[in-house]
Parts: sequence; C-alpha cells; structure tokens
Amino acid sequence: MTPINTLTSTAAPLPLPNIDTDQIIPKQFLKRIERTGYGDFLFYDWRRIQDGPETGKPNPDFVLNKPVYKGAEILLAERNFGCGSSREHAAWAINQYGFRAVIAPTFADIFYSNAGKNGIILVRLTEDEVQTVIQRSTANPNHRITINLEAQTVTDTEGFHATFDIDPFRKDCLLNGLDDIGLTLLHADALTAYESKHNAEFWLSPKSQTV
Repeated sequence: MTPINTLTSTAAPLPLPNIDTDQIIPKQFLKRIERTGYGDFLFYDWRRIQDGPETGKPNPDFVLNKPVYKGAEILLAERNFGCGSSREHAAWAINQYGFRAVIAPTFADIFYSNAGKNGIILVRLTEDEVQTVIQRSTANPNHRITINLEAQTVTDTEGFHATFDIDPFRKDCLLNGLDDIGLTLLHADALTAYESKHNAEFWLSPKSQTV
C-alpha cells in the first residue's frame, strides 16, 4: 500500500446521498477472480447508457466521463456513502480508478474500514462544508483541494478550511502505507523465530516422529 499524507488534486463531484456498493461496483463484476482491473467498472451502470439505441456507450453526462474531471484523485459525495453490502470490491474499484480520497458527511461503517485498508483517505466533513466544495468543484473543474492527513485539514485556494477526525490507528496505517499484510510483516522476525522454534520442538524432535 502506498503511503499518503498530503494530497492536492481536483475533485469529481457526485452530489448524491446513499450511494451504495452495488452502484460503486455492480454485482455482476464480483465473480471476477482477480483483485485488479476493477477501476474499469466503477459506477458502471451510471457511466454507461442503459436504454435505447445507445445502450452500453459511455454516458457523456456522467461526471467521470467528462474530460474536465479526468485525473481527479478526490471524489466528493453526500451522506452515507458506501452503504449496502460489505463487498471489499467497492474499495478496490475506487482505488484502482485513481481516487485516493473521498469526502462526504458520513460513510457506511464496513466501507469505511475496507477503504482504509486499501489506502483511501475517507474525510468526514459537515453537510455545509461538503456542499461548499461540491459547489466549487462543479462551478470550476480546475478547483483544487488539499487534504493534509497529518494535520487532519482540508483546504483550497479560495480560503476554505476545515478539520476532520480520523481513527489514530487508521491514520498511522495510511501515513505509513500499511495494510493488513504490511502490519503482519512488521512482526516478520518474531514470526520467523516462532516458526523455527515450533518446527524444532514439534516436527524435528525424535519424539514427534514416533508412530
């Protein structure tokens, strides 16, 4: 997992509440056995025209299909983002599309955990603060937002300033690029020593080979 502290980027506004995980990554893509490539299917049903002669083609009205928001690393949404089923694929899709942070008033608990384990900063701001950055990024796609994880602040060049809370453990993991595997590997020497001792005592001793 890539460490992250300060992120400055344009932001893609998606001003909708209750965006669930089935919209983030539709169920038909959950049968894939890979853990990569999910960015192509992020918000698939919204990114594609669903009816009529243009079915299946990119929807030019959807924010992620607009060239002016290409390369945005921050996603803006309204309350209860990531509700629905607990699929970790939702976090994979957001991360693999290129978003490194999501700003919203609230997040579903399981999605919040999954996102943190996949290197995504989730920033909780007030409803009014979120509406301010959504309006600015909608009016000006070049509007840039800075998230400082160490200081726990969100700012922009127009004078916006807000602070956010984050679990200290999750913050430390994001700052140091530690997912669950990385956390385990911090104890690699102790694990190796334990395995060596275990093997010597229970597998290689004459008593363990007695039938």
